[in-house]
Amino acid sequence: MILFDELNLNNPLLNALADLDYYTPTPIQEQAFPVIMSGADLIGIAQTGTGKTFAYLLPILRQWKYSDSKHPKVLIIVPTRELVKQVVEQIDKLAKYMNVRYAGVYGGTNINTQKQLVYNGLDILVGTPGRLIDLTLTGTLRLKNIQKLVIDEVDEMLNQGFLKPITHFFESLPEKRQNLMFSATLTEEVETLIKSTFYNPKKIEIAPHGTPLEQIVQKAYSVPNFHTKANLLTHLIKEDKAIEKVLIFVGSRKLADRLLEHIASEFPDRLGIIHSNKSQNFRFRNLKDFEENKINILIATDIVSKGIDITEVTHVINFDIPTIPGDYIHRIGRTGRADKPGIAISFINEVEKEFQNDIETLMKMSIPMLEFPEDVEVSKLFTDEELSKVKMKNYLKMPKLDGKGAFHEKSEKNRQVNSGSPSKKRKKHKRPEKRSARKKI
Repeated sequence: MILFDELNLNNPLLNALADLDYYTPTPIQEQAFPVIMSGADLIGIAQTGTGKTFAYLLPILRQWKYSDSKHPKVLIIVPTRELVKQVVEQIDKLAKYMNVRYAGVYGGTNINTQKQLVYNGLDILVGTPGRLIDLTLTGTLRLKNIQKLVIDEVDEMLNQGFLKPITHFFESLPEKRQNLMFSATLTEEVETLIKSTFYNPKKIEIAPHGTPLEQIVQKAYSVPNFHTKANLLTHLIKEDKAIEKVLIFVGSRKLADRLLEHIASEFPDRLGIIHSNKSQNFRFRNLKDFEENKINILIATDIVSKGIDITEVTHVINFDIPTIPGDYIHRIGRTGRADKPGIAISFINEVEKEFQNDIETLMKMSIPMLEFPEDVEVSKLFTDEELSKVKMKNYLKMPKLDGKGAFHEKSEKNRQVNSGSPSKKRKKHKRPEKRSARKKI
């Protein structure tokens, strides 16, 4: 184990780290630092909660030299507005004793305000792909001085369909630059992007792909439907005193709103929600209240699972199982952070069992199943979405025909036999008269 002062950091950075009570780098920070300092391209693969943001910010700020140029030299691309805000906050902490100009840009807000920020001059720019492209097209953002390009949580960006726009965007960047990529997973699309963008990159993999953090205890319940899941969720939060701060993941905005409405009366003043249909200020306020423990229950879609750093989350509950195995890894990575233990609980219905199998295959381990509590009411009511999924699952599992065209033999009298005699010709229907040919009355 080494200390930060052994990484050739300067006094401004060491003082900032001391203010944060950070003295020991994480493995990804320790291994990435010399590679980035050397100027080589880097691909850093590490699970969430391992300090990826500081892993690229520390060497970038260590190499920083004052410039009076208006155009940014460092560009950091992240998938969500929340992550833009978080990265900017991390720069705030590390650049406390430095003269560095930086800002974050993202969609959903007035672009003119952000155009003015960029026009005033920046050294480091953090942004989401869509807004960065917009600013470039307006001519406000000029990329000719970019020396370092950082792509954070790239797998999530590609999941959102940004591969082509990002690839096109890269064509506007100087050819001579350093490329840095950090992610928790490495997919085929990511590999494609690496081949087209990176030059002989160094690869650092801290944890094997698909392996969750060891300090996270995983468990699951077999739960038939939404209403029973809501009953079980209420029971666990009320009865398990170890659940001090819980993040509840759901698969859609509609489901998040429905769950909030269902349990709001049970947990007044303790409950928050965040998804992409909520306003930006609402989302930031809920995240801040959750971080500051003003509320301790937060319902969220996967917008929160990718790269957002929320401290002291004791439990993650998957109200429903994600369809993409890597998303499960992202979700449970919100707990068990900073060497603290965490617990991940999943509610799994019949349709979701196949997703559970995919997740277990990725992790190369099984999720232990628990006995369903006897005092929790099991509802027989299914939502319309659940019924449609069950019907589709049963349809897909329908036995194949035996090649005879039906499930039963036809009776003798119904069999068609070709006797060889010519079939009767059908009478041709008389074509209707054309409108023009009708008699006028």
